[in-house]
Amino acid sequence: MAISVVLAGCGNMGYAMLAGWLASGRLKPAEIAVVEPNGELRSRAAEKGVKVAASVEAFAAEAPRLVIFAVKPQVIRDVAAQYRGFAGRGTAFLSIAAGVPAATFEDILGAGTAIVRCMPNTPAAIGKGMMVVFQNGNVKPEAGAFVRELLSASGEVATIADEGLMDAVTAVSGSGPAYVFHFIECLTAAAIEVGLPADTAKLLAMQTVYGAANLARESGEEPGRLREQVTSPNGTTAAALAVLMGGDRLKTLVGEAVEAARARSVELGK
Repeated sequence: MAISVVLAGCGNMGYAMLAGWLASGRLKPAEIAVVEPNGELRSRAAEKGVKVAASVEAFAAEAPRLVIFAVKPQVIRDVAAQYRGFAGRGTAFLSIAAGVPAATFEDILGAGTAIVRCMPNTPAAIGKGMMVVFQNGNVKPEAGAFVRELLSASGEVATIADEGLMDAVTAVSGSGPAYVFHFIECLTAAAIEVGLPADTAKLLAMQTVYGAANLARESGEEPGRLREQVTSPNGTTAAALAVLMGGDRLKTLVGEAVEAARARSVELGK
């Protein structure tokens, strides 16, 4: 079976996407080639049944539909240059490197190359990810459809026409799972502080976040309205929200966190 996708890099995010594609059945293991210099990560990918190699030379004769760069922004130029040979074969290129603009890939791979930028997040590993894409004018409809179909196997897909918004996307949904995980950590710690056993505290924190997120998604109500429905006047929730919302405390903190992530994404793209 011919290789359809070459995945360059199989760290945490690359592996999460790989797991999502295979779990959904959108791609068969034989259709995927993983290029990963790290032996441990390469072995982990091989356990999924996909083709693996330490360098792209092993697949130099292939003409994949898509090459995906899942490497750190700091090394993207060096890595992308190794895939220049695919650019003239009708291959499209998808990058999940934060902050690296399409123009950088056009400079490395050629001005006429089809480039798609994507900001995914780690819940893609269980089919609950959020993928946001931007594509340059060289991406043909069928290539764009293939990318979206592939990404949709890992969760929701949104498209933006203004590439400048990718830094904001990175700060919200790309980095966002870490914010939520930290909130669960904090809620667990607070539960332990008020006397709950550690295992119970963790379960309460995780299930509360999980249930609230699902209710927000499925109810059709605005989150603010759902908050009001839980909050009885002068009740326990009101007492807690007076702390979180007083002086826009939490809103300000989250805003500062998102702006810090956005600014760092801009820096990484320079």
